[in-house]
Amino acid sequence: MIGRNQKTGPQTTAIHAGEGPDPTTGASAPALHMSSTFVVDEAAGFSAHDLDEESGFLYARWGNPTVAMLEKKIAAMEGTEACLCTASGMAAASAIFFTVLSSGDHAVVSDVSYAGVAELARETLPRMGIEVSFVDMSDPANVAEALRHNTKLVHCESPVNPICRLTDLATMSELAHDAGALVSCDATFASPLGQDCAELGIDLIMHSITKYIGGHGDAVGGAIAGNAELIDRLRAEAAIHHGGVLSPFNAWLIARGAATLPLRMRAHQEGAMAVAKWLENESSATKVIYPGLPSHPQYDLAQRQMVNTSGMISFQVGTAAKGQELANKMAQELQVVHHAVSLGHHRSLIFWMETAGLMDSSFELEGSQLDSYRDFAGDGVFRLSVGLEDAEDIIADLSKVL
Repeated sequence: MIGRNQKTGPQTTAIHAGEGPDPTTGASAPALHMSSTFVVDEAAGFSAHDLDEESGFLYARWGNPTVAMLEKKIAAMEGTEACLCTASGMAAASAIFFTVLSSGDHAVVSDVSYAGVAELARETLPRMGIEVSFVDMSDPANVAEALRHNTKLVHCESPVNPICRLTDLATMSELAHDAGALVSCDATFASPLGQDCAELGIDLIMHSITKYIGGHGDAVGGAIAGNAELIDRLRAEAAIHHGGVLSPFNAWLIARGAATLPLRMRAHQEGAMAVAKWLENESSATKVIYPGLPSHPQYDLAQRQMVNTSGMISFQVGTAAKGQELANKMAQELQVVHHAVSLGHHRSLIFWMETAGLMDSSFELEGSQLDSYRDFAGDGVFRLSVGLEDAEDIIADLSKVL
C-alpha cells in the first residue's frame, strides 16, 4: 500500500493510495465491507474516546475499512496527513462549522458559496450564537477588514459556485493565520487536481465527493482533508456525535471513480476550454466566465493558483426572461447535455440560475456585494458542467438551443 509519505505521481496515487491486495484472499480490487459491527478478540472500551491509532474497527460509525481506504486515498491526493469522509458535502461543511465554532465565536464566510453552505451560515449559525460576516473574497482587503479578535474560522471557496469567481487562497491563509483563525476551503469546483490547497496554506480542504472525485453521478458523499490533529477533532465531533458518516457502499463507488480522477480532470479541462471558446463566439452568450480563458477577470490569479481549470463554465444570455426561455427549451430539446443540477460527472450537466432567485433564497446580497455578483452573473447564468463527451458533440447539442 502506498503511504502518504511515499511520493508518487498523481495517477499512481489516485489508483493505489489507501489500497493494497486483500491479505486474506489476495484480491487486487478493494473489498466492500458492509458490516455495521466488528468482532474483537479482547475487551475494549464502549466509547469512541477510548480509540487510538492502534485500535481496530469496532462499529461502523466510528470507522469502517472501506471508508478508511477512501479517506487515505483522498488524503494522499491532497497531500495531507488525514481525511474524514462524510455522508454528503453538506455534512462535511457542517462538520467544519460545528467543530471549529462555538457560541460567542465569529466566522468570516465567502458571500458567494454553495447554496446549502450559504444558508447554513446565514440561518443556522446565528441561532447557535455564532456571528458570521459574509465577505466578497475576491478582494483580500474585505477579509482583512472583517477579521475580529474572536474570529475562529475563515471559510472560502474557489472557484465559487455558481459564478466561477476566484479567491486568492494563499493570501486568505496568511490573513486567517495572522488573526489566529483556521482557514477552510470548499474546493469542489477545482477538485484535488485543480489547485494545491495544502501548499497554499488551507487547514481544512472540503469537497463534495459526489462531484469530481466520485465523478459518475451515482453516489453522494463529502470529505475534509487536513492535519491529523484537526481531522481527529472533526471525527470525534462530527462523525461520532453528529453521525453523518459515509456509507461503505458509497465509499467503494467513489473510490472507484477517484482512481481515474487525474485522467478525467485533464479531459474535463480540455473539453471545457473548447466549449468556452465556442461560447465566446456564440451571439446568444453575452458573457462567458471560465478561469482558463484570458477574458476571465482573474485570469492572472487562475494561472498562478490553478494547475487545472476544471470543467465548470458559467455564461450569461441577457435578461432573466431570456434565460428562463432557454432553460425551458433546453429541458425539452437537449440530448447530450442533461438539464439537471449537480456537477463534476462524466455526463455534461446544465442548469439555469437566476440572480434574483438566488438573492431571495441563499445569498441576500446588497450594495457592492450584489454589484460584484452581478459583474459575473448579470440577471443570471447557466452553470455548465462539461463532461467527458466529445467537445464537438456538446457544442452541437448546445448550438440547437442557443
